Amino acid sequence: MVLSPVLASLSPSLAWIYRGISEVFPDQPQVQDPEQNLLHRLEHSDRPLRVKLGIDPTGAEIHLGHSIPVRKLRAFQDAGHTAVLIIGDFTARIGDPTGKSEVRRQLTMAEVQANAQTYLDQVRPILDVDTPGRLEIRYNSEWLSSLDLGNIIELLGTMTVGQMLAKEGFADRYDKGNPVFLHEFLYPLMQGYDSVAVQADVELGGTDQKFNIAVGRDLQRHFGHPPQFGMLMPLLLGTDGSQKMSKSLGNYVGLREDPLTMYSKLEKIPDSLIHDYFELLTSTDLATLPLNPREQQKQLALQVTTQFHGPVAAQQAQQAALTLVQGAGEGAAGVPEFSLGAISFPARLFYIVAATGLCPTSSEARRQIQGGGVRLEGEKVSDPNQLFESPDPLVGKVLQLGRKKFIRLVT
Repeated sequence: MVLSPVLASLSPSLAWIYRGISEVFPDQPQVQDPEQNLLHRLEHSDRPLRVKLGIDPTGAEIHLGHSIPVRKLRAFQDAGHTAVLIIGDFTARIGDPTGKSEVRRQLTMAEVQANAQTYLDQVRPILDVDTPGRLEIRYNSEWLSSLDLGNIIELLGTMTVGQMLAKEGFADRYDKGNPVFLHEFLYPLMQGYDSVAVQADVELGGTDQKFNIAVGRDLQRHFGHPPQFGMLMPLLLGTDGSQKMSKSLGNYVGLREDPLTMYSKLEKIPDSLIHDYFELLTSTDLATLPLNPREQQKQLALQVTTQFHGPVAAQQAQQAALTLVQGAGEGAAGVPEFSLGAISFPARLFYIVAATGLCPTSSEARRQIQGGGVRLEGEKVSDPNQLFESPDPLVGKVLQLGRKKFIRLVT
């Protein structure tokens, strides 16, 4: 992350912009050239800068990792600049190949449009959508769908195959004999052309987007436009503390998750992640954090849940989570216990739920799990066939059905 004595003297709005970033490029702080020194540009520009963030609606869910550049977009809005949110309804049909070991499945236009609407619904609580001139929402099909073969040849002519193979993932796939399809080469060029179309001054993205953002700079030069700055943010580690947050890995916190699930996940993040989560997901002054890591976890969970669900729902989630954590202790002496010794392991989740008596039959347990009515330690469980090889991962945890039925699992 960017650390500089200069940043300590910034105004609050500029400090908010620079909080938690990994890299700005180009970055020549010793010169006064507004095309090489973003801080100088921000302090002396005679107009609001156009700050671009592109999101491809390739799925229906956004998680907290995706929210980081959106929060940075809000920081630019708060400083008086124009946020240009590009919904990649055209590029989503290709899919960003960054970091992928194989070609993405191409989506239909109907899938893209449905996903785009859910994305907008999820980012609206973060952005300033009310102040005139602070937000433009654009769809890149506006300009990409009208490109003819001559335009595409011109774009392709700005890069070599060698440059493309330098992109993360392409070289690995090529070396391993995995196919790299020609339409994938178009993706960074199309994302780069977005910057030309909207006349971006700054483009935001994760550290994995540096190649694509740099292509945008090159294309702006090619078309006679001033090149944009790139501002990169860290990739958020997931709740496991080891791998990038990802829905496929199950280590994510989704923006549309209910308050209790969101709070419960955040309250349990490893101590090693607390500082980064506060820096990237909140505006809290890190110097004011409580010394006790447990208290830090609870404060983080409450603040982030409040952002997406409001203070009342967040407080209710905190109280519900406290009940689950207290379990059979002094605060909730009425929560019954179930001995896992009564179950022969390995055992599937639906069988365990039925065996505890929370559901009268295995088929009812399946139905409740699939319907989202069962939680383990405050988090929804959705796979009735989840297999537990031993009781060890379950000991001491609370199994919950609905809002009022609780069982603490013991040995």
